[in-house]
Amino acid sequence: MAEKVLLIDDEKYFVETLSERMRSRGMDVSTATSAKEGLEKAEHEYYDAIILDLMMPEMNGIEALVALREKNPDLQIILLTGYATMDAGIEAMKLGATDFLEKPIDIKTLTEKIKEAHAKKMILVEKRKREKIRQAIMEKSNK
Repeated sequence: MAEKVLLIDDEKYFVETLSERMRSRGMDVSTATSAKEGLEKAEHEYYDAIILDLMMPEMNGIEALVALREKNPDLQIILLTGYATMDAGIEAMKLGATDFLEKPIDIKTLTEKIKEAHAKKMILVEKRKREKIRQAIMEKSNK
């Protein structure tokens, strides 16, 4: 099954190029050229990983990361930046980013990170399912 990825970056050429490279590696890629558009798509679709640019107008990647994680704490978000700073990377990881990578991005590295994010998400989903089943069993046994 192909990894389903949402790519959010305000640089249209970058989005087109990277999404095409990801598709050629068998990924199902959706794109957004603003954080607002990305948030909307993430609210209505399931994604294995979200690739999010740090520096965008209107809403930056950190603000978008916080908004995305508030709606769905299981989202696997990889931040990309052409202006990497240690502080931004640390802040992003503290706020729940799965990873933090610098542009220009190595497609092989990104592909590996997406596969890791997909595996991590599957583990989280499975844990939640087991917890719901456990809670249902506990509720029935208390009746």
